[in-house]
Amino acid sequence: MRGLMMDRPLLIQTLIEHAGRYHADTEIVSRTVEGPIHRYTYAKAERRSKRLAKALRRLGVEEGDRVATLAWNGFRHYELYFGVSGIGAICHTINPRLFQEQLAYIVNHAEDKVLCFDLTFLPLVQKLAPLWKPVRHYVLMTDRAHMPAGGPPNLLCYEELVAAETPEMEWPEFDENMASSLCYTSGTTGNPKGALYSHRSTVLHSFACCMANNTSFAMSDTVLPVVPMFHANAWGVPYSATMAGSKLVFPGPNLDGPSLYQLLESEHVTMTLGVPTVWLGLLKYLDESGKRLDFVDRVLIGGSAAPPAMIRDFEEKYGCRAIQGWGMTELSPVGTLGTLKRKFLNLPKEAQLARKAMQGRPLYGVEMKLVDAEGQVQPHDGTSRGELLVRGPWIVNGYFADEAAGRDAFDAEGWFRTGDVATIDPDGYLQLVDRRKDVIKSGGEWISSIDIENAAVAHPDVAEAAVIGVPHPKWAERPLLVIVPRQGSAPTREAILDFLKDKLAKWALPDDVVLVPEIPHTATGKILKTKLREMFREHRLPTA
Repeated sequence: MRGLMMDRPLLIQTLIEHAGRYHADTEIVSRTVEGPIHRYTYAKAERRSKRLAKALRRLGVEEGDRVATLAWNGFRHYELYFGVSGIGAICHTINPRLFQEQLAYIVNHAEDKVLCFDLTFLPLVQKLAPLWKPVRHYVLMTDRAHMPAGGPPNLLCYEELVAAETPEMEWPEFDENMASSLCYTSGTTGNPKGALYSHRSTVLHSFACCMANNTSFAMSDTVLPVVPMFHANAWGVPYSATMAGSKLVFPGPNLDGPSLYQLLESEHVTMTLGVPTVWLGLLKYLDESGKRLDFVDRVLIGGSAAPPAMIRDFEEKYGCRAIQGWGMTELSPVGTLGTLKRKFLNLPKEAQLARKAMQGRPLYGVEMKLVDAEGQVQPHDGTSRGELLVRGPWIVNGYFADEAAGRDAFDAEGWFRTGDVATIDPDGYLQLVDRRKDVIKSGGEWISSIDIENAAVAHPDVAEAAVIGVPHPKWAERPLLVIVPRQGSAPTREAILDFLKDKLAKWALPDDVVLVPEIPHTATGKILKTKLREMFREHRLPTA
């Protein structure tokens, strides 16, 4: 017997429709590529999204067509999120930091019909346009005053397209399982792979993020997503914040410490989200300038493991709750969040910090299991290690137009293989040990590069740290610690090793320490260990 409930589809356009009606005067603030701060409301954003949707239809965009974006976090990019998906087309956000060969592959593989881009990326688009065969229209996301004399073929002005339409339109309804958006992984090996999200998966992910146990978006919040809208839909923030009716502040292209601080303070931001490399820059600016964070209540940290020292700085120096999370493009992307259960709130500060430095517990809807090398399920006892597998309603079940890539990504029961080695304790808290490919296999022991990195970053003279395994004649491989010193500091190898000796097991101590001016990162801010291995492939350990 079926329940007697209305069958209303979960569609992305209903988020902006709701916000436009019930949070009509709540602001959306953007620092624009052109320079000025732009302000408008949810009501105006919905009307412009409808005008954009009609303009795209006039350009021949139909259900299932891909509309690509190369853009920073701003109001026009926000309108594309809803105007594209709202008519049944697919919003394909592209990471401009990828290698040009990857950018050429992604646009052609996705068969994008329209490509919308910010002024910043005009030179890149001009260079790659001859390689992008499927693209019929290029739309520069600016006004007529900033349109260039030249450009790629079929170049259109975003503001003129929008202005030519009226906002009188009813959002269409269709199956909630229709594809809504597309985001390619920035893998370090092979071609990028496309995660194809649905309307249903996106709305369910938004519900989960709005829950009080999780990121708890609220209409009383002012939210600044530093995480780019071209990376895993800015962790779903444009959807979740819209669902909640939060004030949104978009930082545009300027993600340096002073620029972020100015927005955080002037707009009274209560919640902000980004990767550790961004927060390192902000913390450095705060430390050097002596400034405070007067309004920020919580800082969400994801993309790579947050060092405990970073969490401590935010909480003890600046009075912000630092919440670490874990996720992947394939998870829409949020899988876990490091909020504390009630029973942990009365623990001593150091014990709480250790708990917060874990990757957190799964959101409702995300199931997790650990398997060993033979595929045997491991207990959630906090010590047993295994590869992390996940499943849930906002987790991919394949890759877009790439059957081969999906073949090895799932186990026989349909669980997604994350490639992360982890432990899970009885309370459900996830602790990443390492990426499966980054675990250092030394003799009969597995050494976590993450554990060493976190310990090293706690040193007052260390700004960033990375650990790789290098060959060793006796132990197969041993850890090499690569560090970026803080400005004005020059720590010695001996000082670092002495600092670490009571923080790590003796067999896990690095065999050598190397100082470098910078550590290479992927397009999404993660440490690029393939590059580090290439840089140090001839490195000879003093213990070898």
